[in-house]
Amino acid sequence: MAVFEPAKGGGLVLKKFDSTTILADPAAEMARIPQIRVAVGELADRLKVSKRKVRYAVSGQSVFTRFVKLPALDDDNIDQLVAFEAQQHVPFPIDEVVWDWQLLDATGPEKEVVLVAIKADALNEVNDAVGEAGLGTAEVDAAPMALYNAFKFNYPEEEDCVLLIDVGARATNLVYIEGNRFFTRSLSIGGASITTAISKDYNIPFPEAEMQKVSNGVVSLGGGHTDELDEPTAALATTIRNALNRLPAEVARTNNFYRSQHDGSPPVKVYLAGGSVQLPYLREFLEEKLKLPIEIFNPLGSVSVAKGVDVEKLGTEAHLMGELVGLGLRGVNRAPVKIDLVPGVVEAERATARRMPFLITAALIFLAGVGAWAGFKGYAAGVAKTKAEEIEAELQKVKPLANQLNQLAASGNRVAKFGGQYADAELGRVRWIQIISELRDLFASDKVWIADFEPIGNYVDGDGGSGEPRIVKSFPSNSYGSSALNDIKPPRAKDGDRPVPPERRRAGAKKGGTINAVRLTGFWRESPEMQNAVNKILAKVRAAAKEKGSAFDLNRGKDGKPLDDKDILPVFEVAPADPSNELAARFTMVLPLANPIDLPNK
Repeated sequence: MAVFEPAKGGGLVLKKFDSTTILADPAAEMARIPQIRVAVGELADRLKVSKRKVRYAVSGQSVFTRFVKLPALDDDNIDQLVAFEAQQHVPFPIDEVVWDWQLLDATGPEKEVVLVAIKADALNEVNDAVGEAGLGTAEVDAAPMALYNAFKFNYPEEEDCVLLIDVGARATNLVYIEGNRFFTRSLSIGGASITTAISKDYNIPFPEAEMQKVSNGVVSLGGGHTDELDEPTAALATTIRNALNRLPAEVARTNNFYRSQHDGSPPVKVYLAGGSVQLPYLREFLEEKLKLPIEIFNPLGSVSVAKGVDVEKLGTEAHLMGELVGLGLRGVNRAPVKIDLVPGVVEAERATARRMPFLITAALIFLAGVGAWAGFKGYAAGVAKTKAEEIEAELQKVKPLANQLNQLAASGNRVAKFGGQYADAELGRVRWIQIISELRDLFASDKVWIADFEPIGNYVDGDGGSGEPRIVKSFPSNSYGSSALNDIKPPRAKDGDRPVPPERRRAGAKKGGTINAVRLTGFWRESPEMQNAVNKILAKVRAAAKEKGSAFDLNRGKDGKPLDDKDILPVFEVAPADPSNELAARFTMVLPLANPIDLPNK
C-alpha cells in the first residue's frame, strides 16, 4: 500500500508506503479473503489512511481479458459493437460479471479494444474486504493494466517490443509492450507453485516449505552449477528449477501467439518484476531459457520520493510496486489505459453522487418556493375573502336549480341500479352457457351420463362434501323473479355413500347468495378397458381447468395445492351396488367455479 501526491509537471511523489505478507497456500483458499482483510486493515492503520477512498488492483488471474479486433466504424457506433462483442467473448452471462473496455492504438484500418471482465461475486468479495478494513473504493484496476501504465511512465523511450514478466505468488503476468500497443496474458505459475513443489518433494507442510524457499532457495543453472553448492542446497535448487521449467515454455508459446494472432514483433528485451525476483539466480535462469537480455523492472525511476520514506526498505521492495505506481498514475490522469471494474455498491454510490446536484437544486427551488409562498400568503388571504363573498351570492341564485338536479340524479340512480341488475343477469346467463358447453365437451362419453346438475354455494375449498344448493325443487314451476334459493346444508357425503337424493337437499329457501361450484350426480358403465370412464373424464377436466378461460378452477386445495381426486369425487362407486338389478355405478363430482356467480336479492 502506498500514498502518492501529484508532483509539479504532472509526475508522482511517493509520500509513504508499507507492506505485509500473507501465506498464499493453495490448500487454504477459504482463508485468503480474511487474510487480505486483516492485511489491508493493518496497512491502513500504519499509513493512517483509514476512511479514505483508495484505488486497488485485482490479480490478472482473477480477470478475463480479451483483445478484440473490430471493423472500421465511426466512434458513434463503437459502444454498441463492443457490448455485443463482450456478450460473445466473456464466458459467463453478461449480467453476472463486471466489465470494462478501452480502445487501443491499431496499426491498420481495423480498430482494437481490450475487454476486461471479472465475476461480480468475486469482485464484491474483495471489495467487501477493503470496506471492512475501513476504506472506500475510488477505482478498481486490473494488475496487468496497472503494470503497463507504470512501465510507460518509467520507460517512455522504449519503442521496440519488450516483455514485462511479473512473477507473483499465485500467478505470473506477461505484458507485451510495443510502442503504444500492448498485450497481456496471465499464467497460473508463481511463487506458490515453487513452494508447493518443495512441500511435495520433501513431504513437509506448506509454511515450512515457504520458509525453506525464502531462506535457502536458489534456482539451479546449467553447466554444473549445482556442483558448486552443498548437497542439501543443490537438491533444493533442483526442485525449484523443475518447478520453474514450465514458465519459460509458456512464455515461448505466448510469444508465438502474440506474433501470429496480434501481428506483434518478437520481444528484444525482458523486464522482470514481482515478489519472486528475490529468488537467487531467477534472472539468470530465464536468460538461459529465453535467450534474451533481462533486467529488473524499476517502477520508481520517474517517481519522486518524499522525505521520511524508508529508502533502504524501498530499495529492497521496489520490484513489488509496479501496480501501486500504475494506480497512482490514475490519480494524476497520467495513465494511458483506464480500466475501471466498478463493484455494485460503488456504482450505487456514484449514481447517488451524480444525482446530488439535481437534488440540491431541487431543494433550493423548494426553499425558494416556500419563501415565496409565505410572502404571498397574506395577500392571498385578502383576495380569498372577497372571492368567498362573491361565490356565496352566486350560490343563492342557483340553489333552486340544485334541488331539481338532485331529484333527477336520484331517478337516474334508480334506472342505473335496475340496468345493472339486468346486465348482471344477462352476464350470468352467458356464464351458464359457457359452463354447460364446457361440461358437454368434457362428458362426451357413451359410458357416462349425468342425472342431476346442481349449482351450489358456500363450497369450501378442498371439502367435496360441502356446499349448499342454490335452486329449489319447484324452480321449473315458479313465476319469473320468485326463485327460492336454499340455505340448508345437505347431509355430507362420505366415500362409498350413495348420492344424497335431490329432494332431501332442496328444502327451505333464502333469497340472494353466491354460486361458487356445481355438483354433478350421474352414473357410469364399466369400460372394457382396465381404466374406468369417470377417471378419464376427471383427467380431461384437470387438463381443461389449466387452460385460460376455463369455467373451473381445480387449484384450490389445501395449502394452495391442486384438489385431490377425493375432493372432486366425494362419492364414487367402483361398481354397481347391486349388480343383479343395476347396470351402472353412481358418482358425484363437485367442480369449483373459477369465477363465482352472485345471485340477486330481489
